Amino acid sequence: MTAAVTALPSYAELRERTDAPAGSSWGVFGKDDEYGTLNFLTPDRVAAAAKYAKRGAVFGLDYPLDAFPGPLRFRDDHEHVIFSIAINDGVPSRTHELTTMIDDYLDHFYPQSSSHIDAYRHIVHPEHGLYNGGTVDEVVAGSPRLGIGRWAERGIAGRGVLIDVAGYRESIGKPVDHLASETFGPDALEEVLAAQGTTIKPGDMLLLRTGCPAHLWAYADDDESAMKTAGLATGVASVSWLWDNQISLIASDNLGVESTGGNDTSEFGEGRAGRLHPQLIALLGMAVGELWKLDELAADCRADGVYEFFLTVKPLNLTGGVGSPANATAIK
Repeated sequence: MTAAVTALPSYAELRERTDAPAGSSWGVFGKDDEYGTLNFLTPDRVAAAAKYAKRGAVFGLDYPLDAFPGPLRFRDDHEHVIFSIAINDGVPSRTHELTTMIDDYLDHFYPQSSSHIDAYRHIVHPEHGLYNGGTVDEVVAGSPRLGIGRWAERGIAGRGVLIDVAGYRESIGKPVDHLASETFGPDALEEVLAAQGTTIKPGDMLLLRTGCPAHLWAYADDDESAMKTAGLATGVASVSWLWDNQISLIASDNLGVESTGGNDTSEFGEGRAGRLHPQLIALLGMAVGELWKLDELAADCRADGVYEFFLTVKPLNLTGGVGSPANATAIK
């Protein structure tokens, strides 16, 4: 059940906490909460979001499972096995001949190898552990705590907003520079939103388009270059902007929402500790998605000038899953 969203502390106030990790939302939605910022998707906001499905135009936002080579090689390619089943005297048996029906399974299936969302058990903060006081000991197969199955049970739906940074930058003759690991802070995002004529509302799910997939494919045989991607600036201002606007989910078409391959030092620390993932996922409990398929949606938004839509996300109901294909759909 979604917790009631009442008076919400600002991110500046969260940074001053002494009763929980500074900069965390732990306990804000309840001591046992496992939904985090998805609590911003209140029933009235979900109902209001349905009005953005006006034309019946539907956009699938997931790339194929095998779409991305190169920087994701540490996640093995899956093997898709198709077989047929013969029914003999009521007992199923596998056969290589086409008989009664066909079935299949996946070997080496990594749920986060293509378009996906991260469960809260995906990121361990180097000092504080998992969201809302979760511990690494709880991250075992079969344990539901902070797993993707929690979100599958709940369901995710609401108003989606595309922030087409790549499209806007192309329109003004300044293409996004992935090789420079370019960063976008709140001012850059507000500039794009203003150009689109879009206003952010509490509970929104933001989709950030950087044009990253074309970059990944262009450097599929050059991991070092492919890992340099543009994205959100890894600082306090970005996190504050997302929290104070009550963003329920932030997803992008790049590798990590934030910029990667550049300077890993920020106000939050150095290396992985200085990046956004520990702040957004482990401390704030913000839903994060990566490698989403946004080009076709962006083209439609540019054509009709409407960058808002009804958005659904349906992760696998995998008990204790660390992540899942997004299974996301935008309806305009």
